[in-house]
Amino acid sequence: MIDHLELQTRDVDASIRFYGDVLAPLGYSLKVDGPAKGYGDGTSLDLFFVAGEPSTHVHFAFGASSRALVDRVYEVARAAGHPLDRAPALAPRVHPNYYAGYLRDPDGRLVEFVCHQAG
Repeated sequence: MIDHLELQTRDVDASIRFYGDVLAPLGYSLKVDGPAKGYGDGTSLDLFFVAGEPSTHVHFAFGASSRALVDRVYEVARAAGHPLDRAPALAPRVHPNYYAGYLRDPDGRLVEFVCHQAG
């Protein structure tokens, strides 16, 4: 449904470090190094860009193929010293298999990593 997403940031370098760290376990890396920095997995168009000047009140989620991968992203963020919001856990109020962990990016936006698979 979404072709790509571009977030504006007040600190491009900090955002590149944050997203580089937390998207790596999902298989994404920096693919476009222009004024907007674009992340992708090399199999499709780059879907996620970071550029200057912040937007606010944004919450978005990256899909993960397993709960272990959600845990891994959270631990990568913790080890790198990135702001943590909520540790990975089931959220049965959404649906029985909704497993998510939450971080804050350098602009304070809520960034979710979610798996919808059982176990």
